[in-house]
Amino acid sequence: MSGHNKWSTIKHKKSKLDAKRGKLFTKLIREITTAARLGGGDPEANPRLRAAIQAARAANMPQENITKAIQRGTGELPGVTYEEVVYEGYGPGGVAVMLQVLTDNRNRTTAEIRHLFSKHGGNLGETGCVSFLFKKQGYLLVPKSSGSEDAVMEAALEAGAEDFFADDPEFFEIYTAPDELHRVKGALEAKGFTVEQAKIEMVPTTQVRLEDKKAEQMIRLMEAFEDHDDVQNVWANFDIDPSLLEAQ
Repeated sequence: MSGHNKWSTIKHKKSKLDAKRGKLFTKLIREITTAARLGGGDPEANPRLRAAIQAARAANMPQENITKAIQRGTGELPGVTYEEVVYEGYGPGGVAVMLQVLTDNRNRTTAEIRHLFSKHGGNLGETGCVSFLFKKQGYLLVPKSSGSEDAVMEAALEAGAEDFFADDPEFFEIYTAPDELHRVKGALEAKGFTVEQAKIEMVPTTQVRLEDKKAEQMIRLMEAFEDHDDVQNVWANFDIDPSLLEAQ
C-alpha cells in the first residue's frame, strides 16, 4: 500500500520490549539536547523539543535526565555538540533508505554507515538520491483498546488527520501534515483516547516488494541501523510480509 509502512509499528512494539534501555536513553538525550540547542529550551515554543520530551517520558526517562539534557542544549551545562546528518542509500533489491543521524564525529559515522550498508547487501548513496521517494508526515499510534475504530477515526479526521489505518492488530495508525501532529494529538487526548506515540516520520510514496533472502537481508540492515548509537531514525520503502517482520 503506497504511503504506508509496517516498520514504524514493528519498531515501536520491539522498543517496548527492548532491554537496551541505556541505548534508548542515549538516543533520546541526544535528540533533546539537539532540539534545545536549535530551537531553545521552552517546549511550548519548540515543537521538536516537545516531541522529544514526550518520547522520553513514554520511555520512563527520569525528569532529571530530561532537564539536564535541555540545559546542555541551551548551554546552561557543558556538553557535546552533535551534528545532524541525513544519509541516503539503497538496501537489498533497490529499496530506498534514509537515516537521520546525530553525531559528534561525522567522518567516523559516515564510515560506519557505509560499512553497514555494504555488509547487508546495500550501498550508501549521494545526498538526494532517494529523498524524493519520501514525504514528511506526522505519525500517531493509538491503541485499539482506547476506543472503537469509528470513534477514533472520526475524531482524528475531524481534527485534521490525512490518513487512517486500522490493519494492525494492536494499533490505529494516523498520519497528519507535520505541523498538525500536535494539534491532532491534543484533540484525540481531549476526547479520552490514548496516544502512545506521536512523531514526525518520512513516509514512502512508493514501495518495493521483497521476498525470501532479500527480505531477511533488509530486516537485518534495518536492525543494524536501529542498533547504531548515532542513528536517531531510519526509514525505508520496502514492502515485506508482516508475518516475517513480526518473527524477527
